[in-house]
Amino acid sequence: MKYMLLMTYGLPRDVDEKHGEMSTWPPEDIKAHIEFQHAINKELIDNGELVDGQGLAGPDQAKIVRFDGHSTPVTTDGPFPESKEFLAGYRIVDVETEERALEIAAKMSAGPGRGGEALNIPIEVRQVMSAPDVDV
Repeated sequence: MKYMLLMTYGLPRDVDEKHGEMSTWPPEDIKAHIEFQHAINKELIDNGELVDGQGLAGPDQAKIVRFDGHSTPVTTDGPFPESKEFLAGYRIVDVETEERALEIAAKMSAGPGRGGEALNIPIEVRQVMSAPDVDV
């Protein structure tokens, strides 16, 4: 079963207040966090579980495209959520059970932040569904 593990930053507020923006961390803390992410990727690759995983640009670089199928597509900046939460990255894993996906998500949540303390960031876990069969 494939699962998408969505890593958000900015919420809950206590995480933001305790650790702040990663750009404000000491260089050794940023290095430790990035090395932690690489170690998770290596573990998942070695286990044959990693399908894909990427960090994402910040919401200030995001665009929204809407098209009604007739007029010119409309592209706008955004999204601009009311909160400071944003999607920082994702991993797609192919695992035997939901429990394993949750185990990986828990490990991701505990990535080191400022001073090496676990970030405790929320990781959304969603099963990747296949499209229903359609007779053509």
